[in-house]
Amino acid sequence: MLTVHLRVNDAATGRPTPVRLRVTEPDGTYHAPFGHPTEFARGRNEDVGGNLSVGRDRFAYIDGSCEIRLPTGVPLRVQASKGPEYDPLDQTVVLGPGKMALRFEVRRWSDLRADGWHPGDTRAQFLTPHTAALEAAAEDVAVVNLLACAQPFPSLDGTLYPTYPNLSAFSGQQPALQTDMALVAVNTLNVHPVLGSVGLLHSHRVVYPLTFGGGEDTDDWSVCDWCDQCHRKNGLTVWVKPFDTDKGAAGGEALVALLLDKIDAIEFDTGPRRAPLLPLWYRLLDAGFAIPLVGGSGKDSNTVALGTPRTYARLSPGEPLTYTNWINAVRAGRCFATTGPLLSVDVDGHGPGELVELPAARRPVRVRASAASLTQFERLEVIANSQIQGTAVATPADGRWTAALEFEYRPDGSGWLAARCGALAHASPVHVRVAEQPASRPRSALTALQQMVRQTRDWLEQHGRFTEEKRRRHLLELCDAALARLATSETPTA
Repeated sequence: MLTVHLRVNDAATGRPTPVRLRVTEPDGTYHAPFGHPTEFARGRNEDVGGNLSVGRDRFAYIDGSCEIRLPTGVPLRVQASKGPEYDPLDQTVVLGPGKMALRFEVRRWSDLRADGWHPGDTRAQFLTPHTAALEAAAEDVAVVNLLACAQPFPSLDGTLYPTYPNLSAFSGQQPALQTDMALVAVNTLNVHPVLGSVGLLHSHRVVYPLTFGGGEDTDDWSVCDWCDQCHRKNGLTVWVKPFDTDKGAAGGEALVALLLDKIDAIEFDTGPRRAPLLPLWYRLLDAGFAIPLVGGSGKDSNTVALGTPRTYARLSPGEPLTYTNWINAVRAGRCFATTGPLLSVDVDGHGPGELVELPAARRPVRVRASAASLTQFERLEVIANSQIQGTAVATPADGRWTAALEFEYRPDGSGWLAARCGALAHASPVHVRVAEQPASRPRSALTALQQMVRQTRDWLEQHGRFTEEKRRRHLLELCDAALARLATSETPTA
């Protein structure tokens, strides 16, 4: 066994660059760099950061170089990755006697940042800011939203004590830590087990309480109030785990908040769900609620990679990458969410979050879309008003999968278009307005949303536990306001 200095350079600069690293023998034996254990915790909030387990494969995050003890005369597989825009490294080497150094490089095959698209993660938990910055650089994530939350801690005395990891590092509208590769901002994740969870990003202060309801807690608070406090100074609210509760209120108060313009984006949730997210999101878009989709990994253990999924947000031309500029791009809907495929969609020169103005119905627009990925995807599709308008099958070439399509689309009226790669990646919508008229809204979408709000209202009346009846009345009034908004907007279509 020899102690070896291992370095991974960025091919463009020749300098060491942070990566996710794995070195194994032919039998699968994993060799961890010094400072990293070969076995590590995988549970939620268990020593999160610095290591990653993907299935049975273990990785260590390094800053570009490390020392590692390796056997000689044995084929060693060296793997390194740096997010979806770098070709992964996968080489086999045999360490000869006296070999004291190993040198490798990773190469960027895509550079969306050059076109103003900057990748970020809207939700990570339990990492320290410094570890978040390291993992972000290794996964090529430019912006990390590290969210403090209420988390019970099981003590040896048998008591579950409330803890608030990272709350003391709260940075609000400024980065808590910034390097030349990533910035980390610390904000909060505010949770009610039935009424909904919201990430409060770019908030000017901590919004309390971080949680209410569930267990012995009462329901004397409001998701809408959380959002209002975050919005007071240009904060951004994200609906976390949207439409995903088994308590008889699928939308919860978070849906009410969205219908009242208090939610700015919804999270692209790729984990196990009770119902697929995309049809529910399309229902909101069809009903006239132009809500963007964002990608947040929800990283809360060493089994989740930071930035999977992630949000690519496009800054305005000439804007520098700052936390505020990135947040504003997300707020405007200039973004797409992805687990890997890199998406592009253009409608008459307009991208996600932008508006195409047409003088009359049936006037054609030119639609262009493309996708490229290191991992396999089946097809690229363009959706308009929940209906597939164009499809291209992905094909492999040079270690990547690509698809592209271009066609003419003649909208019957105002609406929206977006590109997707199944459930792997989805762009926020491009909006189309014809003859300055609002989009017609399918009655089915409105009816479904009304039913969800009524379910929440019923839950509040039948199951909500309040010490102050005025708090219950407040939430019921919010539900009524959401129902009124659905009922009094433009006349829906059949």
